Amino acid sequence: MRKSIPGAFFLAILFLVSCSDETSIFIDEQRQSIVEENDPVALSASVSFDDAGVLDISIDQNQSGKRASKAMEEPAGNYPMTLIGQVKPPVFGPITSLTAAHVYVQDDFAYVAYNTAGEDYAGAIDIIDVRNPNDPQVTSRIVYTNADINSLQFHEGFLYAVGGLYATASFTASSNSFITKIPVFSGVMDTDAGVIYGFQAGDNATDVVIDKNEAFVTSGKAGTITIYDTKDLSIKEEAPYLDLRSLAKFDNRVAVLDAALGIRVLDDNLKPKKEIAIDSDFGLYTKRTVDFDGEKIIVAEGNKGAGVYSYDTGNLLQYIPILIDPLQPPAGDIVNNAVGINGDMVLMANGGAGLSVSDDKGDTAQPYGVIQLGGSINFVQTRGDYAFAASGQEGLQIIKLNRLSLSLSAQCATLPEYNGSNKLVINQGESFGFSGAKSFNSIKIEDEGSLILCGSWTVSNDVDIKENAVMAMNGNLSVGRNRRQRKIQVEKGGTLRIEGNLTIYGDLELKENATLEFIGDASVVNIFGEVKLEDGATVTGTFEDVRNKL
Repeated sequence: MRKSIPGAFFLAILFLVSCSDETSIFIDEQRQSIVEENDPVALSASVSFDDAGVLDISIDQNQSGKRASKAMEEPAGNYPMTLIGQVKPPVFGPITSLTAAHVYVQDDFAYVAYNTAGEDYAGAIDIIDVRNPNDPQVTSRIVYTNADINSLQFHEGFLYAVGGLYATASFTASSNSFITKIPVFSGVMDTDAGVIYGFQAGDNATDVVIDKNEAFVTSGKAGTITIYDTKDLSIKEEAPYLDLRSLAKFDNRVAVLDAALGIRVLDDNLKPKKEIAIDSDFGLYTKRTVDFDGEKIIVAEGNKGAGVYSYDTGNLLQYIPILIDPLQPPAGDIVNNAVGINGDMVLMANGGAGLSVSDDKGDTAQPYGVIQLGGSINFVQTRGDYAFAASGQEGLQIIKLNRLSLSLSAQCATLPEYNGSNKLVINQGESFGFSGAKSFNSIKIEDEGSLILCGSWTVSNDVDIKENAVMAMNGNLSVGRNRRQRKIQVEKGGTLRIEGNLTIYGDLELKENATLEFIGDASVVNIFGEVKLEDGATVTGTFEDVRNKL
């Protein structure tokens, strides 16, 4: 995003260190423009579970092909997702409108970049410990009073962040676009250990990818793609382009998104290899991404959605459209900003239109629906069974995808996949077993009934296990959400048997002589509400109790 230049100069605290004629690098000794916060108590206030729970997905029936007649109940959903929690953007003095713009996840930590919309420069970086995703912890934070942070990546003990500042208001900055290298120790940024900066042409540095001992950085209007040596941020190679928004690296190929042309593929010495022209309006100073998906390249193309191109031929294979949630009007511009791929799942960060999901099980992706999250979604990254969405002023949102694991599929191979109503009812005395990954409205098992569920499941409302009924679950089960808490109720003599992960955004009620039984030694239970045990009710087995409710 381009910014106007104010009269104040607030970077006078920086002094220049010349490492070569090709780059300007400076060290921030005073750090008056950086506010560092590492106090666990202060940081914990940013984590919120208020909206945690089962996520509804509004299905676009025109796009997904999933239809139900008025006489039929709505079928169970295909994506049983839950919102684990949120990390709200930093606030410091007059800086109260930071927006989450980018997230990078590696190993046990998520790294979040914040910037400011409009004319002013201000930004921040958060580090979040997600080794226990049920209980994320912010471990470190720095706030920049004079710079946007647009993208970042962690590599071998250092955080590399890129953004923009007012070069004309500084004695030392040679350009608006910068990269900084920050030491990180056990999830904590240490500015005392030495922070260095490098500069390149362009209004704003837009993206960064670290490959071994090199940092590839793009910058926007009249900018460059620049290769820095990660040791000292000296420039090794540089090539000018009109308007670079993003880059991706795959083997020895570098794809950059040039808003003036489309996709440019370079070798790892920045020599051009091929071009794929794209006739789309990428907007002015907006976030758009490019990424490799095997032999395909996926581009966020604003109001057109996501364009999928063949690397070999350069042909357009498909546009994945932006879906609109009929139950939740868009909260801002309806534009695709970024795309995240998780197996056969495509997640699209669509700004004010939210986060959408599509199936990609063949040559083309089939749009499915819109995940009901708050905020304007600027970026999404997936890792394993989780997605991390940078959601503007809503901050970072952590989503559990509840994907069906291959080992669980093999274990439950004898059970049919569930394809029925989203209101699952087992009648008195009946026994059923199902495998799969579905989202339910409710589950009810009548007296003496029996149900086995193998896979990943979410339930928006209550689970009711009647007298002497049995429900066994192998995999993942999540019920309710914190703003609309629901419960699992096991009535007299009933049994709930768990092998895996159970999360209840609400209460657990075990009536007279009811049993909660955990199988194996790796089960986890996470209950946000109350646990109510009547006479004779028992909890047995080995399990991890995340919130110490049992």
